[in-house]
Amino acid sequence: MELAQLLTPDTTRASARVGSKKTCLELIAEIVSESMGIHDTELFKALFERERLGSTGLGNGIAIPHCRIPGCPEVIGVLLTLENPIDFDAHDGQPVDVVCALIVPQEATEDHLQALSAIAERFNDSRFIEQLRQSTSASELYELVG
Repeated sequence: MELAQLLTPDTTRASARVGSKKTCLELIAEIVSESMGIHDTELFKALFERERLGSTGLGNGIAIPHCRIPGCPEVIGVLLTLENPIDFDAHDGQPVDVVCALIVPQEATEDHLQALSAIAERFNDSRFIEQLRQSTSASELYELVG
C-alpha cells in the first residue's frame, strides 16, 4: 500500500489554518465527511479518543492521527501542511506542521497496519518532508505524493 493510494485531491490541503490539535482533528473530520460521507462528529470523537491513548505526534514536526471507524468504506488518508505549527504533544516537544491522517474501516486491522507503515516509511525521508513544507497548494502536495 502506497501513500498516494490513500489520498485524493479533495483530501489534500496546503497551509491549513488551525490553532490547536483539536481544531486540526475537526478539520480532518470535516474533510473526510465531505469526501466520503462519514459523519464528522463521530469521526472527530474517534480521532480524539485515539489521541487520548497517546499522541500521534511522531516528532520532527510530523503527526499521523489515525483511527478505525464503523461504516468507513475504505482506507482514507488526509494530508495537511499547516500555516502555523501547533502543539501536538509530540514526544520531542516540537510543534507539528505536517499532518497525515488515516481513517480505516473498523474491521481492517491489517490494512491499518500496512497504511501506517507506508506513511511512516515515506515520512522518514527528510527531503520529502521538506518538499511538503515548501508546497504552496493542495495540487502541488498531491503531485509530490504521487
